[in-house]
Amino acid sequence: MTAQATLPRVAVIGTGGTISSVGKNSMDIATYAENKKKYEVDELLAQFPETGQVADLLMIRFRAVGSTEIGPAEWLELHAVIHKTAADNPDLAGIVLTHGTATLEETAYFMNLTVKLDIPVVLVGAQRPATSISTDAGLNLVNAIRVAGAPQSRGLGVLAVLNDEIHSARDVTKTSTLRLQTFKSHDFGLLGHADADQVIYYRTPVRKRAPDTEFDVAGMDSLPRVDIVPGYAGADGTAIDAFVAAGAKGLIAAGLLPGFNTKAQVETYNTAAAKGVIIAQSTRNSSGRVVKVNSGRPDICVLADNLPPQKARILLMLALTRSSDPADIQRMFETY
Repeated sequence: MTAQATLPRVAVIGTGGTISSVGKNSMDIATYAENKKKYEVDELLAQFPETGQVADLLMIRFRAVGSTEIGPAEWLELHAVIHKTAADNPDLAGIVLTHGTATLEETAYFMNLTVKLDIPVVLVGAQRPATSISTDAGLNLVNAIRVAGAPQSRGLGVLAVLNDEIHSARDVTKTSTLRLQTFKSHDFGLLGHADADQVIYYRTPVRKRAPDTEFDVAGMDSLPRVDIVPGYAGADGTAIDAFVAAGAKGLIAAGLLPGFNTKAQVETYNTAAAKGVIIAQSTRNSSGRVVKVNSGRPDICVLADNLPPQKARILLMLALTRSSDPADIQRMFETY
């Protein structure tokens, strides 16, 4: 048996992002988007042949775009591609998604709530383009592929791997615009490391996760509209009214810490809730639970636990495909 035959088979699905970007030169680590060039996934992996030393690779082109071009419609498409890839290749040990870092955590959490596979799904990005000096793209790719192919990664839900760290999709968030150590899991910390000698874990998530969730998006071509309303000193109800007029079925109140809104916002949220719009109370921070209090909140609202607004939005979108009962949706926020 050859060494190649003993390697795990891992699919790598490309969506683009900084990790696949081609700068104007090796010193271009900031304005590379102006070059308007990105590698497709097979072209990207060819730049880092070491990826083929850790797995038998199956490369699948999906997109080669910036992460600002990845949203709910693309999540549904990508979800279908992931499941088709697994169905067509039953010998896969895992799947890696290359992704831009700006929305990586959102795509990861959506997949964590909807993927129905028992093999690992791992998202990976980079802070510096593939062509730049000291790029983090190569090692991040190698480590993500190693994590996806590792048997010990099963059962942990969707993962994100960057900077040698393994994070849960539910907890991870981007914290810095430029630093390589940008991805953090504030409240509970990372799950483990992709070290040089092995993939090693130190904790297991408790909240329900892929594949054991109640959300089934197979065959869907759209999701209910949910928008995020920021909280700030002196905010009024203008944004709330505009989102409701645009057809929002739910709103995330990204309130002031520890989860309050201005009086004008509360009054407008109550009007929206009377029309059947579901309000979920989060905060504009990315750490800490929203606890139950009787002030500064709409009369009827779901508490978003410790989810930041961008992730609370995803869970509410999916919850609305199952229920319009605030009590049932609250159960979901306490489960996932």
